[in-house]
Amino acid sequence: MSEFPSQAQVVIIGGGVGGCSIAYHLTQMGWKDVVLLERHELTAGSTWHSAGLVGQLRSDANLTRMMYYSTDLYRKLKDETGVDTGWREIGGLRLASSPERMEDIKHMVGMARSFGMPMELLSPKEAYDLFPLMSLDGVVGAAYTPNDGVIDPTGLTNALAAGAKTRGARFFMETDVEQINLENGRVSEVVTNRGTIKTEIVVNAAGQWGGEVGKLVGLNLPVVPMAHLYIITKPIEGVGHDFPTLRDPDLLVYWREEVGGIITGGYERDPAPFGLDGIPKDFKYQLLAPDWDRFTPLMENSIKRVPIVETAEIIQLLNGPEGFTPDGEFLLGPTEVKGFWVACAFCAHGLAGAGGIGKVMAEWIIDGHPEWDLWRLDVRRFGTNYASQDYILDRTIETYSRYYDIHYPAEERMTGRNLRLSPTYPRLQDLGAFFGERTGWERPNYYKQYEGLARHGHEPKGWAHHNWSRAIGYEHLMTRQTAGLFDETSFNKFEVRGPDALDFLNRVCANEINRPVGTVVYTQCLNPRGGIECDFTVTRLAEDRFFIITGTAFGQHDSSWLRLNMPENGTVTLGDVTSAYACIGMWGPKARTILAKATADDISNEGFPYMTAKYITIEKVPVLASRVTYVGELGWEFYCPMEYGLKLWDTLWEAGQPEGMVAAGYKAIETLRLEKGYRYWSAEISPDYTPLEAGLSFAVDFEKGDFIGRDALVKQKEAGLKQRLSCLTLMDNRTIALGKEPVRSLGIEKIIGWVASGGFGYSVDKSIVYAYLPVDYTKPGTELEIEFFGERVLAVVVRSPLYDPKGERIKA
Repeated sequence: MSEFPSQAQVVIIGGGVGGCSIAYHLTQMGWKDVVLLERHELTAGSTWHSAGLVGQLRSDANLTRMMYYSTDLYRKLKDETGVDTGWREIGGLRLASSPERMEDIKHMVGMARSFGMPMELLSPKEAYDLFPLMSLDGVVGAAYTPNDGVIDPTGLTNALAAGAKTRGARFFMETDVEQINLENGRVSEVVTNRGTIKTEIVVNAAGQWGGEVGKLVGLNLPVVPMAHLYIITKPIEGVGHDFPTLRDPDLLVYWREEVGGIITGGYERDPAPFGLDGIPKDFKYQLLAPDWDRFTPLMENSIKRVPIVETAEIIQLLNGPEGFTPDGEFLLGPTEVKGFWVACAFCAHGLAGAGGIGKVMAEWIIDGHPEWDLWRLDVRRFGTNYASQDYILDRTIETYSRYYDIHYPAEERMTGRNLRLSPTYPRLQDLGAFFGERTGWERPNYYKQYEGLARHGHEPKGWAHHNWSRAIGYEHLMTRQTAGLFDETSFNKFEVRGPDALDFLNRVCANEINRPVGTVVYTQCLNPRGGIECDFTVTRLAEDRFFIITGTAFGQHDSSWLRLNMPENGTVTLGDVTSAYACIGMWGPKARTILAKATADDISNEGFPYMTAKYITIEKVPVLASRVTYVGELGWEFYCPMEYGLKLWDTLWEAGQPEGMVAAGYKAIETLRLEKGYRYWSAEISPDYTPLEAGLSFAVDFEKGDFIGRDALVKQKEAGLKQRLSCLTLMDNRTIALGKEPVRSLGIEKIIGWVASGGFGYSVDKSIVYAYLPVDYTKPGTELEIEFFGERVLAVVVRSPLYDPKGERIKA
C-alpha cells in the first residue's frame, strides 16, 4: 500500500463511480498527483446497488453528449484496463401507453435527431418483437435507441480506478475525511483519520454523503438520499440475454434482463427519503429493509406490462438509497469556496453519465471550463432559497414522485411556494396575477383579469397551449400601445466596490466599463474560450462603486463566477443586495407621460438619455432610475429600498391608469423581448457560444485592452464565423417552438442545427424561432424546415430584430 501523502494536487472524496471517473480523466489529461479517499471501499455507498441501466437521451444537447461519451468510453474500457465492465449494448425501448405519451416520445425523437443520436419510432408490434414477453395492452407506440445498454456498476468503477492508478493516481480506502481547512476562503487542507493532506483542490464526489461533505466548508448542498426499489428474479424461461432495456413511464416502471431473470423497479408516487439526520458512518454495502407496501403499486404495474413477472420467483426486493436533488439533475462544478468542487447526487443516472462526468469535471478543473455548457447540472443553479432542509426535501420528493411524468413547457413547481414575496405581492394578487416561481420568488406570469379583454386571435396548438393564456397577448400589445407596469423585484442585484473594482470588472467583462458615473453598460463575461458565462448590465454609481443586474435564476452562478475571478487582496468586494431593493419596470410609448405626473426631476430625452441612470424621487419614494429596456419600448427600471416598493407601485399605477397602462407579467416580457431580438442566457446564449456568433459584437470592446476571452474572440474574428444565431419565422403561426427541435435544409435530410428558443410575436403576428445556423444558411429569405412532433414546418430566415429594427422607440 502507498504511504499516506502529506500533500496532493487534488483530493477526491468518494470512491464511487463518479469519483473514480474523475480520477481517471484527471490523469488522462496529465495530472499525476491525484489522491482519492474513500471512507470504506470502492462502490460501498450507492454505486454497488445501482440497477445498471444506461440510457442516453436527455432533454439537453450537452447532457446527451455526456451520456453518448460515456457509452463510447464503456466500449473501450475493458481493452484498456483489463477489467470487465459488463457493458452490453442491447438497446433501449421506451413505450407510450397513452396518446399524450406518444406525443412526448415524438418530441424526444426530434430532440435525438437534433443531437445526432440514433433513435427511431416503432409500432407496438415492432416493440413487441424486441421484447416479446410484454403485453401490448394500451401500448400506442415506442421509441428505440440501439446504443443504450446495461453495465455492471462494480466492474465499471473498478475499471475506471484501474485506469487512473496506472497513470499515477493513488487510492486510499478506510479513510474518513474529518475536516477541510480553508485559508482566505480557499481550500488548504484535508484532515482525515490517517493524517492531513495539503491541497488547493478538493472534489466532493461523496454521492449521497455530498451534503455532509459540503458542510465541512460551510456549504448547504441540496442532496437528499431517496430509497429506490427494484426486484431481482430468478431465471425466467423466454428471457433473452439480448433483450433491450424497457421503460414504460406511464406505468412508472422499468425492466432489464439479469442472468436470465428480470430486474424491475420504478419511481413510486409516495417516495421515502433516508438519512435526513445524517447517514450512519458505518453504512457500507447496506440496504434498507424491504418495503413491499411502497413497492406494491409498481409491482402491479410491472405485471400489467410484463405478465410473467407475476409468477417469477423473486430473489430479492432491493431497497437502496441514492442521492437525489430537488430538480433530479446532477450537482457538478465549482462553488463559491475557491478550490472546492462538487460532483455528486447523480439521481439514478450515475452509471449512464459517469464517463461524461469525469471528462467534464477534469476539463473544468484543469482548463477552467468544460467542453460543453453544463448549466442544467451546475451546482450554482440552486439559489439561497435552498437553505432549508425542509424546502429541499419537499422539492426532491416532488421531483422523484413525478420522475416519469410528462413535463410540459412553462410547468411550475407546486411545493415550496410563497417563500419570497415582493412588497407588491398583495396588489398583484388583487389584480388577478397568476404566479410562477423562480428561485423561491413568487412572480406574476400574467394577469387572468385580462383574458376576457384579449382581442388578438392567436392561439397556439399542441404542447405550447399548456400553461398559455390569452392575457399574455393582451399585456404584450398594451405595453406596445400605452404602457405596462412590471414587478421585477426578483432580479439579482450586486454591488461591486473597492479601489480595484474598475480594473476587476474591465478584466472579466467584454465591454468597456470605464464610463462616466451614471452610465449603464450591457456586457457579457466570457470564459477563455470566448463562451458567454454571464450576461448582465453594469451601472457605474461612483468612481469605485458599480451596480450589477442579472436574471433571477442566475444570481448564484454569476456571483460565483465573479468571486472566483476576484483578486484575493481585499481591494474588491462583491455584495448581494437582491433583497435590499425592490424593482419596478415601466415601459411603453406613454411611459414618460406617466412618470412626469409623479416626479419633478428632468426625465426628458436630453436630461435622461438611454442607457443612463440617476437618482430621482417618484412622489415620496427615492429611487435609482435606470433607462434601459428588455421589451423594446421607452421606459425605466426603478430601484428603491424594499420597504418603499409597495408605495412605488401604487404611485405609478395611479399615474398610469388615465393613460391605459396595464399590469404585465413575465410571459409578456418573453414575447416582447423575442420580437426585439434580446438575448436570454441559457437559451440563445451560453458558454457554448461567443458574442460574435450570438450577434452581440456591439457589446465587445476590443480596444480597451485585455479581458478574459479576448484572445479567443480575436482568433475567431480572424478565422471567420462558422455559425451565427439567426431569426426565423414559421409559416404556420399556431406552431410554437419549444426548443431543441431539429432544423433541416430544405428538401434534403441534412440536419443543420436545432432551435435555441421560440415564441409568438403579437406585434409582428409571427411565430418566431432563434437557432444557430451554419453561415451559408443565414441569408434572409433562406427557406428551411423545422420538425415539430414528427411534422415538418416551413421556416424562413429573416432579418432581426423583427420589431423596431432601428431602435427608434427606445430612444424617443
